[in-house]
Amino acid sequence: MLIEIRPSLDPELAALVTAQQRELAESGGSVGRLFEPHDDVEYLVGVVNGRGIAVAAWQQSGPGGAEVRRIYVRPAFRGRGLARQMIVAVEEEALAAGRPWIRLELESRQIAAIALYQSAGYRQVSVDGPSRVRFEKRLPALVQ
Repeated sequence: MLIEIRPSLDPELAALVTAQQRELAESGGSVGRLFEPHDDVEYLVGVVNGRGIAVAAWQQSGPGGAEVRRIYVRPAFRGRGLARQMIVAVEEEALAAGRPWIRLELESRQIAAIALYQSAGYRQVSVDGPSRVRFEKRLPALVQ
C-alpha cells in the first residue's frame, strides 16, 4: 500500500470519509457532522492499485501534542494490517512535525479499534461517560 498526503478537498478522501460515516451510522454509532474538510488537519490516503482504500487524519493539539482524527479501511481490505500501517504513518508525520505525544478518542463500543490501538502501544487515560474512551501514546524520538 502506498500512503499519500492528500489535500482536504481530494475526492477520494471525501469518498473514504463518507464510507466511514455511513458505516458508523449503520452500526448505530455517532457520526457527528458530515465531513467538513479542515486546513489544519493532515489527511493520509492509503492507495492500492490506484484506488484509495484507507484514510487517516491527524492534527496538532496543544503544545507538543497531536490528535488522531480518523482511521478507516474499506471492509474488503481489512485484516491485512493496513490500519496499523496508517497508524504508523500518522505517528511518523506527527513526530516529523515535532509532536511526540499523540492522543485519540473512541466510542467504547468500538472494540476492534480499541484492541488495535492498545496493541500499537496506546494506553487508556480516561473514560468520558459510558460511551467514550481516550488513549494516548508517547512516540519514540526520531534517530537523526
